[in-house]
Amino acid sequence: MSHSTPDRDSGPQIISEDLISLDSDLGVSKEDVISALSTRLADAGRATDSDALRDAALARESQSATGLPGGIAIPHCRAEAVSAASLGFARLAPKVDFGAPDGPADLVFLIAAPEGAGAEHMKLLSSLARALVRPDFVGALREASTPADVVTLVQDVLSPAPATAAASTPAPTPTAARTPAAATPERAAATPERAAEEASRHIVAVTACPTGIAHTYMAADSLVAAGERAGVKVHVETQGSSGSTPLAPGLIAGASAVIFATDVGVKGKERFAGKPVVASGVKRAINEPDVMITEALRAGMNPSAATVGGSASAEPAEPAGSIGWGTHLRQVLLTGVSYMIPFVAAGGLLIALGFLLGGYEISGPAEDIVLNNSLGSLPEGGLTTYLGAVLFQLGSLAFSFLVPALAGYIAFAIADRPGIAPGFTAGAVAVFVGAGFIGGLVGGLIAGVVALWISRIAVPQWLRGLMPVVIIPLFATLIVGALMFLVLGRPLAAITSGLTNWLNGLSGSSVIFLGIILGLMMCFDLGGPVNKAAYAFAVAGLNVNDPASLRIMAAVMAAGMVPPLAMALASTVLRPSLFSEAERENGKAAWLLGSAFISEGAIPFAAADPLRVIPSMMAGGAVTGGLIMAFDVTLSAPHGGIFVFFAIGNLLWFLVALAAGVVVAALCVVGAKEFIKPGASDAELDPDVATVAA
Repeated sequence: MSHSTPDRDSGPQIISEDLISLDSDLGVSKEDVISALSTRLADAGRATDSDALRDAALARESQSATGLPGGIAIPHCRAEAVSAASLGFARLAPKVDFGAPDGPADLVFLIAAPEGAGAEHMKLLSSLARALVRPDFVGALREASTPADVVTLVQDVLSPAPATAAASTPAPTPTAARTPAAATPERAAATPERAAEEASRHIVAVTACPTGIAHTYMAADSLVAAGERAGVKVHVETQGSSGSTPLAPGLIAGASAVIFATDVGVKGKERFAGKPVVASGVKRAINEPDVMITEALRAGMNPSAATVGGSASAEPAEPAGSIGWGTHLRQVLLTGVSYMIPFVAAGGLLIALGFLLGGYEISGPAEDIVLNNSLGSLPEGGLTTYLGAVLFQLGSLAFSFLVPALAGYIAFAIADRPGIAPGFTAGAVAVFVGAGFIGGLVGGLIAGVVALWISRIAVPQWLRGLMPVVIIPLFATLIVGALMFLVLGRPLAAITSGLTNWLNGLSGSSVIFLGIILGLMMCFDLGGPVNKAAYAFAVAGLNVNDPASLRIMAAVMAAGMVPPLAMALASTVLRPSLFSEAERENGKAAWLLGSAFISEGAIPFAAADPLRVIPSMMAGGAVTGGLIMAFDVTLSAPHGGIFVFFAIGNLLWFLVALAAGVVVAALCVVGAKEFIKPGASDAELDPDVATVAA
């Protein structure tokens, strides 16, 4: 694939001398450097708003650091404020830390692309990123004496010259640049027979980063070069902004292993089902490509290696830098919760509508009314009572799938489709024995692990076709069912019953404290695992005959509405000047999102400025959660926000508590932005928080 530079009459070139700063002191932090380069691009007419460009680059930076080994950093973003695809370059003196594992950077490219950048521009930007894995290009940048020299070097990379155009076959990194510990052991163990065997095999890989501009392509080229050093062909599918050509099915089928170096979901992951897999973030493929190639070669020869599941779930590899068991467990649990929520939303809202038409007393006789009446034979109370009973019963049936769906899709996330039947059964048993939500979690995990274990048992070829549809579901269901009935059911039911009794017994300051804790959890990561845990706890215990569960549901939903409403108030009413143009537009949409209980409406604000936004939202959520409990507000619908007002008990106090939390959160975030300026401490924010928020 070759690249060509845009026609000079069609618009500005990607880089020019006024975008370059050599041997300059641009500050002590990466925020300072990004701000300075953003200003330079705006002054050159490449961006309409330097602050908006800076904020977009910092938002990308919060997802993962852009520092690379060898003193290089490539902060990058796509933003509406960018009017033309551009490169800002600085050779820093002194160096500045961009989060690279080997120390600070002296070469910094700010890669800025318009929000709707054309494919050709994206190819040019990715070509530059790929060149940065070449020591000769990096060395030439350090030796350049004038901005004109830098422009020439970059234009040579972007030009269609045959020597640099083949982006998929980068020049191999010299031996001295290898990680000795990565490549040497595999080489030392090689024999002529093994070398011939490796030469006949190949590895496939997928690379992808959140913006798909730089890391995606650098990781791809690093893996290809590492494969050349190891004597193994590596075929990479780059799922980035400049387009992607899917790997041919034949290449995938013949590959000995697959590498997933991604920070986002892999598109079409099911294509790799059954392949030994090495999984990591995209930066590891740039920093440790030789190690990953070695791990992939070993996985290809190990019958017990982790493999890609049939629906794209993969059991992550264990080596350092790959996805750990803790992260995998979190992903498994969140998979169950995410599949459970549609049952909750549909069933809960139908129940609430049933209450609206038939009154709260409809919950008792609803089943009898539905079975013994019809549109031609209406019950006492007429059409509204009948329709209320139908809606309530329909919602109750949907809601009854809550725990089985949770357990079923937890098992699915572990063992793929063979885990669904034993998982759903484990959830149904949990409901039957009274173990509830906790039983569903435990049963789903056991079902998934058992199904995965059975799937790895070596069986004759003639039996393999029956494994996923008969053998695995049968024996996994038998094992998990027996465990739930004979061993775990009663203890888990006792825990659930004890927790319910404890909640019902709370009063005074204790119940207010519970509301504060739930409010903090709902606002901590805006749809992440902590938020989902609080929400799942509330909906799993929701019972119209249990006042404590209705208060918990009210606290959770009201607190979850605070972040988007608070950011809307702050960015569109209180102090719009403190926010970028894009954030002000997001603020307008956040009014509706917050009113509908969609906490994710605040994510763009939190991703761009997590250190000041998230604590402010937590303060507001704590106020709302505590007041909901203090005012004895109840809620019988698990979703819908203000639009299910008819399901809210003490509606006036619900609105008062919500308004109080929104005002507190908005004032906190305005104060934080006004008086706490971004500095080095921002870079020290726990990256997991920023990643979850994004």
